[in-house]
Order: sequence, then structure tokens, then C-alpha cells
Amino acid sequence: MTPATWEAELDGLRARFDVVESDFDCGNRTFTLAHPRNSDVLIKEEDYVMDERLPYWADVWPSSRVLADHIVRQKGNGRSALELGCGSGLVACALAAAGYVVTATDYYADALEFTRNNAWRNTGRRITTRMVNWRQLPRDLGRFDVVVASDVLYEHTHGELVSDALLATLRDDGYALIADPGRLSLESFLLSAEEGGMALTKKWDTPFGEGESQQVVTLHALQIR
Repeated sequence: MTPATWEAELDGLRARFDVVESDFDCGNRTFTLAHPRNSDVLIKEEDYVMDERLPYWADVWPSSRVLADHIVRQKGNGRSALELGCGSGLVACALAAAGYVVTATDYYADALEFTRNNAWRNTGRRITTRMVNWRQLPRDLGRFDVVVASDVLYEHTHGELVSDALLATLRDDGYALIADPGRLSLESFLLSAEEGGMALTKKWDTPFGEGESQQVVTLHALQIR
């Protein structure tokens, strides 16, 4: 992909969405992320009726900013990384910048387009993107050295779905890193992960404050026992 190509792709996204560009400081890097201005205007009744889907992907959540800030300080050294629920791609940018070989997944094709474009224009690295439904994980998705996710535990069914996704995609010697601000299914996720054979090896809190957004994001590190 050339600069002209990603600019053309971004122009295509601008033709379909009200796109803004925001700067996010992560470690010693600043990522300029293109993303929709307002997720509310993207709500579609047919998506909600089908599967209670809402376009959470279009918002850049504090958890993704905390996770990206942590990841960008690491050394990927060519290890494989999977993101569950990539949104507009901030964490995928951090993974690519840190030197991981990235596969970013989401339930929305639009999210994958933004993520591919943002990762390339911020890091010059090609990443793999795939449409993934946690209820029906692709059998050929593979296993990864690192699996990450941010703020994905907001529905009551997501605890078990996310823990099952980790168990299906994490290498035996790998680890998972989940950023969460205390969502609805956090406890069910941790319980399901433990019952499935994973151990919580570390967790730490990171206060996040910006304007009206004041919360504590917890990073949970897990490994297969």
C-alpha cells in the first residue's frame, strides 16, 4: 500500500462517514486516528433487531487508550497478536508499532476498513483484518502469542463468549491482556476463563481522566494453566 492508496481509501471512508481525525498519545508515539465523528448516527434498527448490535466500534474508548499505551511500550519482536474487537484501530496501531504481526478482528466490516487504514498510515505496516463473530469463530483463525481486547464485556453474554474466544485462539505459552472499566460481564468472564483452564496472573488499575470521562481501567493478564 502506498500513501496515495491509503489516502484514496480514506477519501472513500469520508464519502460514507462524517470522519474526524484525533491524536492519541501512547507512550512515546502519537497516533492520528481517523474515525466517525458520532457513533449515534450509525445505529441501524435492523442490526439491533438481528443481534442487538450497536456501533460501539466507532467510539475510541478509554480502555483502548490505556491498552494501547501499555502495548506500544513493549517489544513484539515479530510475535503474533490477535485483537478481539478492534474498533477504529488504536490498539492495532500500537501492536503494529511495537513490532507484532497483527490480526485485528471485529463484528463490523466498517471497523475493519478504518483499522486497516489507520494502522498503515500510522505505522507503515500491513496488518490482517478479519470479520469475526465470537459466537461462530472461524476454524482457520489460528492461535496467537498474544490476544488482546479492550472494553468488550458490556453485554451479559460477552463474559463466556470472550473467554471461549481466548481459549480457542491463545497459544499454550501465550498470554491474554484484557482492558476493562468494570463492565457488566467482567466477573462472569473471569469465572468462565478460570473454569476453562486460564489463570489470572496479574492485574493493575490505571486511572483515566479527560473532560467528563473519569474512570479506572483495569488491565487483566491471563495465561493458560
